[in-house]
Amino acid sequence: MRQLALQTRRKINWKENAFAYALLLPSLVLLGLFTFYPTIKSVYLSFFQSTLSVKKFVGFEQYGQVLQDEVFIKVMKNNLLLSAGTVPTSLILAIYLAVLVNNKLKGTSILRAAFFYPTIIPMIAIANIWLFIYTPDYGLLDKFLGFLGLPVHNWLGDPHWVIFSMIVMVVWKEAGFFMIFYLAGLQNMPKEVYEAAEIEGAGSWQVFRKITFPLLMPTTLFVLIIAITNSFKLVDHLYIMTKGGPDNASNLLLYHIYETAFSFWDMGRASVLTVVLLVILLAISIFNYAYLDKRVHY
Repeated sequence: MRQLALQTRRKINWKENAFAYALLLPSLVLLGLFTFYPTIKSVYLSFFQSTLSVKKFVGFEQYGQVLQDEVFIKVMKNNLLLSAGTVPTSLILAIYLAVLVNNKLKGTSILRAAFFYPTIIPMIAIANIWLFIYTPDYGLLDKFLGFLGLPVHNWLGDPHWVIFSMIVMVVWKEAGFFMIFYLAGLQNMPKEVYEAAEIEGAGSWQVFRKITFPLLMPTTLFVLIIAITNSFKLVDHLYIMTKGGPDNASNLLLYHIYETAFSFWDMGRASVLTVVLLVILLAISIFNYAYLDKRVHY
């Protein structure tokens, strides 16, 4: 009887597993075709000096050439600067906006929609909007500065200012998106804790520092991962606004990959750059989940 029962359970488990895998099969096929296969192919091509007419095995020699390339070093500095400028600023602004619209006041729904609105606009459209804002002399920003009697500037044509101009645009787009996550976290806060803090006479800053922010740490970890990975995946706005210029001052890693592959048709170097990007994103994820996640209390 026991053996019969075990066999019956095994058959049921097998059928359940087979049904589950059958449901997952379309997603697994798409994941394999558009994620795993391109990744493996990129790693394979990174060991070859590959153009439209030449394919020669060079091993790790091409990695050394790419990592020592001045353009690559400049692109990485730009990307790190963009991440350092957008990630903390977006998170701080998102927390502030979430706390601001969390109160049940008149007009809060309109404010939430206004803050979130830039998120639903495609990056191409946003790039065109900010291209008009940054246009020298007759752009919206220069018109405003001229009205105040301040000197105007070529924001996208100056190598010293172009990356900071990009940072402002990215923060404007992403802060509202991150605000939604923080708003969801705030609305799930235990009210008893705040009532106890109010009875004890804690100030608003003490409540935020001792209660709100620590309870939002899981949300912050999640948003942090998204923000950092997004900062390494930006490419659309560069195609519209600067093409990576002037003198690669606004060039980023993903656009450098695109340019190397489809402008110079150097698939080998583009594959090396792709592997570098994958390693960076993987390292960020491992650090966040293996180190930071252990220090977050859920």
